[in-house]
Amino acid sequence: MHPNYRPNIPYPDTPEILNARSVSNNNLQNVESALPQIYNWMYLSRRTDDRLRDLFRQGLVYGTLAGGQGNEGLAAPIGLLLDREIDVVCFSHRNLAGHLIWSDHLCDHLCQYMANAGSPTLGREGNVHHGDPLNRSLPIISHLGPLLSSVMGGVDSQRRNGEKAIGVCFIGDGASSTGDVHETMNFAAVLEIPVVFFIENNEYAYSTPISEQYTIESLASRADAYGMAATSLDISETQSIVSEVNRVFSEVRESGKPAVVEVKTLRLRGHAAYDTCHYLTDGIIEGWKKRDANQILRASLIEKLGEDAVLDAECTINAYLEECIKVSLAQPPISEQDLEADQFSNAFHGFQCKQEGLEVKNLTFAQALNHAHKLILEESDKAIVMGQDIATYGGAFKVTDELYDKFGREKVINTPLAESATVGYGIGLAFNGHRPVIEFQFADFATDATSQICLNAGTFYFRCGAKIPMVLRFPGGGGLTFGSFHSQEIEALYIHFPGLKVLYPSTVQDAFDCMLAAYDSDDPVLLFEHKALYRGLRGDIVINNDHNRVWQSRLVREGLVATLVSYGHLVTVCEKVCAYLEDEYEYSIELIDLRSLKPVDLDPIRESVRKTGRLIMVHEARRNTGFGAEVVSQIVEELFFYMEAPPLRIGSQNVPVPFADPLEKQYLPTKESIAQDIINWLEHLS
Repeated sequence: MHPNYRPNIPYPDTPEILNARSVSNNNLQNVESALPQIYNWMYLSRRTDDRLRDLFRQGLVYGTLAGGQGNEGLAAPIGLLLDREIDVVCFSHRNLAGHLIWSDHLCDHLCQYMANAGSPTLGREGNVHHGDPLNRSLPIISHLGPLLSSVMGGVDSQRRNGEKAIGVCFIGDGASSTGDVHETMNFAAVLEIPVVFFIENNEYAYSTPISEQYTIESLASRADAYGMAATSLDISETQSIVSEVNRVFSEVRESGKPAVVEVKTLRLRGHAAYDTCHYLTDGIIEGWKKRDANQILRASLIEKLGEDAVLDAECTINAYLEECIKVSLAQPPISEQDLEADQFSNAFHGFQCKQEGLEVKNLTFAQALNHAHKLILEESDKAIVMGQDIATYGGAFKVTDELYDKFGREKVINTPLAESATVGYGIGLAFNGHRPVIEFQFADFATDATSQICLNAGTFYFRCGAKIPMVLRFPGGGGLTFGSFHSQEIEALYIHFPGLKVLYPSTVQDAFDCMLAAYDSDDPVLLFEHKALYRGLRGDIVINNDHNRVWQSRLVREGLVATLVSYGHLVTVCEKVCAYLEDEYEYSIELIDLRSLKPVDLDPIRESVRKTGRLIMVHEARRNTGFGAEVVSQIVEELFFYMEAPPLRIGSQNVPVPFADPLEKQYLPTKESIAQDIINWLEHLS
């Protein structure tokens, strides 16, 4: 439920038989006594799924509709066996029963499917994608593999908070083939994080049979490769599922180690409402119907309790469901919202340095970042720094040097080589209140985590109102003959996606301040750091609590002839260019350092262009669709009639970064090439 959601709907009273949302320990001593309660939730889920399908066909439910018919015998027991006060879960699109048990009123869930004013996500999240982060139920994205690592981070956060929590996540037989699944299972095993990975094997990934997915007999057998315990179950045996899942939960809760449970499930409907299932044979469908846990458990309960008792419960649930549908359908359409304003929380943690005013002399750019890390780890109990080779080695560029020795593995974590799982782990930590800092060895390697960064972290607050205070550090840039996979400037890629903030410092002081500002933000922040500056720039820093000034552009030098805008390493180069042009040609160029690329502060540029009438944009990223094109476009759109000349854009060539030094220099903007481009431009104008 979105924290801004304030329902004012006269919900029907929940029937007494649905008031209990957990199976008591007393009932678990005799599992049979818990079966009526479990069946009630299985039945509600099945009937709700069926009625949603009816409403979808009438055009009253929007989007696609993926039902969980046939999966209730797993989802309901899990929802009832988990500890809803402390555990972390991510239900999949087959687990409506789990959603209904975990939190909220049935009307909330129905309104979410109907995308009306009662939608608990304010109509922003897809019908089957919603969760309840306030109660540690993570919303899903359609990229199913990445979901697992966020649960891993969430439950680790709970354990760090002193809770004896476990995490539960779901994947199908199809999603089990994705790299993220293997990354996360290995990660959880290495760090000993208590997650139960449920593999729902219904034999088909949409229409692709398991014979075209894998060659082993059992997906659970993969657990051996990670040193995890494994269990195999059948969806049709509800009593066995309750007993075995309860056993696994207890063992994982006590041991703190992950486990795998493969459940042979079934799918009584297609992948989604539009799926005709023409690829299935009659024999497969009939076989699934015979294994339907709802029908098997119902027959067993009629035998034990009598048909009247079961029918009475079903009638009560049906009446409640129809009343809830009536109330939900009566809700008005959702109103327009200020969508752009809500892509960020724009909140800050209020981080304050205790050593304010202290001056630290003669630091390199890398040492300034290292000093910021030390202050963060010393003064924030929620800070966690993680990445590859950041512990005893101190990171590829020594930015995390000595942090492991001082703060230990609890605060400084060497992660497996698994960029996507690492970011997902960070998302899980962040949504539950921790504040992770993740170092990538090179910005280029972040492309392995693009789904996590852009589609999960970047959309999280907009979708469900949960803050993701996370810093992602990207060492980027060329000029060091590192070749194409260690030298790219890819900031424009991430600026394009909503919900991500981007900083790119150019001075030693700004490197220090940007690190603190990024950590202070309650939104995910990408901190780009040019590798050439790590050892190539020295300066003094003053520890101050005005670090959030880096979200505004900085006037580097004043001028009258033209406005030059840049960021990162090229700001230092452009300073030299401006000095050269003034000394040799008497061209007075005003230089502005953006510092923050998103949100971008254009006010100083607007003011400057009104004065100079000319705009130059310089960045190291490729010129084609680089971020400079957006800056130029916005300024020209607003100030076209102030412009005395077409803007000049300078960037790298539109090719991969070459390796050889002469070729890389040809590829990159240099002091000489930038100066010559500006001279040619100004002389052409005159």
